[in-house]
Amino acid sequence: MNIAELALKSLELGEHVSIIFEGQEITNFQMNRAANKLGNALKTLGVQRGDRIILQMPNCPEVLQSFQAIWRIGAIVVPINYQVGQEEINFIYQDSGATTVITSPEFYEKVKIAKSRLAGFKNIIIVASEAPAGARLFQKLLDDSSDELEMVETADDDVAVLIYTSGTTGTPKGVMLTHAGLHFSAMTQQETCNLPHDLVTIAVLPLCHSFGVAMMNGAFLRLRGKVVLMRQFKLEPFFENIQKYKVQSVPAVPTMYVYMVTYPDAKKYDVSSVKMWLSGSAPLSLETWQRFKEKFGGEIAEGWGLTETGANNTGNAHVPNRPGSIGKPMKGMEMKIFDDNDQEVPQGREGEIVIRGPMVMKGYWNLPEATTEAIRNGWLHTGDIGYMDPDGYFFITDRKKDLIIKGGENISPRAVEEVLCSHPGVAEAAVVGMKDSVYGEEIKAFVTLKPGNTVTSEELEEFCQGKLKRFFVPKEVVIIPAMPKTLVGKILKKELRKSH
Repeated sequence: MNIAELALKSLELGEHVSIIFEGQEITNFQMNRAANKLGNALKTLGVQRGDRIILQMPNCPEVLQSFQAIWRIGAIVVPINYQVGQEEINFIYQDSGATTVITSPEFYEKVKIAKSRLAGFKNIIIVASEAPAGARLFQKLLDDSSDELEMVETADDDVAVLIYTSGTTGTPKGVMLTHAGLHFSAMTQQETCNLPHDLVTIAVLPLCHSFGVAMMNGAFLRLRGKVVLMRQFKLEPFFENIQKYKVQSVPAVPTMYVYMVTYPDAKKYDVSSVKMWLSGSAPLSLETWQRFKEKFGGEIAEGWGLTETGANNTGNAHVPNRPGSIGKPMKGMEMKIFDDNDQEVPQGREGEIVIRGPMVMKGYWNLPEATTEAIRNGWLHTGDIGYMDPDGYFFITDRKKDLIIKGGENISPRAVEEVLCSHPGVAEAAVVGMKDSVYGEEIKAFVTLKPGNTVTSEELEEFCQGKLKRFFVPKEVVIIPAMPKTLVGKILKKELRKSH
């Protein structure tokens, strides 16, 4: 099956507004016609089944239309995190072997540099009012093309999207997600959470990320639903959109919730329409969860997922919410806790979280050895350390690669981060291990402060001494203006280790 078929189901119910973007209302029929036109245009430009097409631009309706067009002609979408540096962009262009890019003016110079290093690159398509030399206008291509397009029948195992990991721990790897895998993820999310068909969702998370792809496909199953699409996250427009369009579902990341709880004018807006505050991509501190509930009255339902498994794998939205937990697996997904010998550990004991099901990636692009290492006996090894409680809820305690080994003892950075986040002056905290001649590794903490706070490093160290056993107290606490992060809010600990 072709994952693009999901978008056709709502057409059977008639025309309705499905996308709202910067005040513009766009119907499902309009989106469908644009996707068909672009599909025909791409075929005219020589794009063939299996070709990789890069999408390098922020959220806009054209991104959604491009996904559909590319899938409908059997090509593969390569969505790029547009905030990454030139070196990483060059790598993705070369590694994917892309032939075409759809982009916007602000990234045109970066695109030209990446294109200049590839021999077989053909087309630059730009979403703009005027096309620079060497580029084709997105809208002109649509205007010159038919809106009748026969969809390519793809095999279940055909790759639909090639998403490059954020590179938080090394060189990005291309994750191959199949048409059948994406379809399963969308269907099981809908069936597990039993979401209403007229759900109004706000989409502020980047569509170039696996979570954005999963939310997009899931949205097609809400046959009369609406998506309020935002180009980027800004607090005032965000709250204004929730109030104006009576948004019911808010998928976000912990950083956004931190900004919300520290925003002084939040009471100006009515957000009572929201029934689901969802969080994923990075750990949500219990302190942020509690402060948010006190300020807004709603409970954040934390979830978890990997790019390698289609992003949406567990959640609290479909079960009684258990703060601090990532919830229970979605229907049809199996999760266990393994030791270092790939054996299941007793309930309550920590180990590596493993997962299997139809949504697991086909593998890493051009990396067979890395694929074999990640998927063993059908189980994807996630690299996340955690445990399962007696009720079947999963808890993540840390990333396997982030564990600090001090004097032979494993120390969870997250345990220290939770203590630091409980300080009333701290907005965010990140703890890393640094080389030490005595213990092998020492604990170093980085924090950002809430606006108007003047807490010192010494005060934070003293605060930790009152809540942690001495061996777990950071040797140093560094106050920084902002955390280095990926586009979806994951703190880049490798950058903290390098720069300080």
